[in-house]
Amino acid sequence: MSQAFPMGGAFPPPQLLEDPYPFYRMLRGAQPVFRVPVGDAASPGVWILTRYRDVQQTLKDARFSVDRRHAQIVQQYADQLPMRAALGEGGGLRSMLVMDPPDHTRVRGLVSKAFTPRRVAALRPRIEATVATLLGEVGGAREFDLMESFAAPLPAIVIAELLGVPPEDHRQFKEWSSALVTAVGAGNPLAGSEQFEKALAQLLDYLRGVIAERRRAPREDLISAMIEAQEERDALTDAELLATSNLLLLAGHETTTNLIGNGMLALLRHPDELARLRADRALLRSAVEELLRFDSPVQATARVALADVAYGDATVPAGALVMTGIGAANRDPEAFADPDRLDLGRAENHHLSLGYGAHFCLGAPLARLEGEIAFGALLDRFPHLALASDTVKHRANFVLRGLESLPLRVG
Repeated sequence: MSQAFPMGGAFPPPQLLEDPYPFYRMLRGAQPVFRVPVGDAASPGVWILTRYRDVQQTLKDARFSVDRRHAQIVQQYADQLPMRAALGEGGGLRSMLVMDPPDHTRVRGLVSKAFTPRRVAALRPRIEATVATLLGEVGGAREFDLMESFAAPLPAIVIAELLGVPPEDHRQFKEWSSALVTAVGAGNPLAGSEQFEKALAQLLDYLRGVIAERRRAPREDLISAMIEAQEERDALTDAELLATSNLLLLAGHETTTNLIGNGMLALLRHPDELARLRADRALLRSAVEELLRFDSPVQATARVALADVAYGDATVPAGALVMTGIGAANRDPEAFADPDRLDLGRAENHHLSLGYGAHFCLGAPLARLEGEIAFGALLDRFPHLALASDTVKHRANFVLRGLESLPLRVG
């Protein structure tokens, strides 16, 4: 079970982007603890987990670190990776996403105050107004691109306003974000180095300007609140303030954009379930959970083994980079009955799309609320919504799963 599994050709192949779930099913049945032979002969390699129980356990296991710099493969190629500087102590990607306790606990504790259920619920009127504006701009068009007109701008505007960044800049943020996602998702991670570093530098320079302005003139926004905590309680370093702003801005809209796009595509490809939701809007909450499970916006997340860890008769060695297959775990028949069926009323939906353990998604309440409002409004406004094409193109990133576009026909 622990031997290397050769992989040739381009990665990710087009068929994996279009529908990765048959591959996950094959892997989970044949080699659920799967070693990819990356690096030299002495390298522990990269491992992929596809069973629900293994993924869930790893996400909460203290024997694993979220700091990718501990991985031997990252150390071996550190001078070639496009994100090498950004993952350092002063880098723009050195956020709580790649922090272990106690730093993770400290930074998350500060930022989590902005995402309490009460504060998120208070955002509903503004989200509903933004949804109405965006759908109003579609007007009487017979066709429109859901991603461009709605799924991308909605969460970008919401998180920009929460942070205190002018919402009119959301298109620029989307360009930077798309460049980063495309570069990281490239089959050869070194090929996107220049694109990645250019987009990240531009984004961080912009955020530095916003932070400097908020130091001069604080407002009622999250960046101002973080600056206040930094100055009064020494709660954040300058680098952590920048990296946290960057994380919230990118994660706050990239994954929700994919939830809306992937979810609407799933609904339109399952007309019986779409009709069920149209007939019973009380299903909206459970529908969002099922759409998250069925085609997760995040297909995998990385951990680094700090010690040898056994999974049955396979042992992942210390120093290995481990990809926890969230998308695969969400289709594991040992965890979900009839997992390849879309069931908007699925009970006890314990999917892992928002993570598990200490790094459970901080913005989960906001993503869920945006999803409920977005899907409800789309169904209300467009009673005869349909796909304008039988084929869709997914973005070239198998980890952050989303669509390049989703042309829809109104009637």
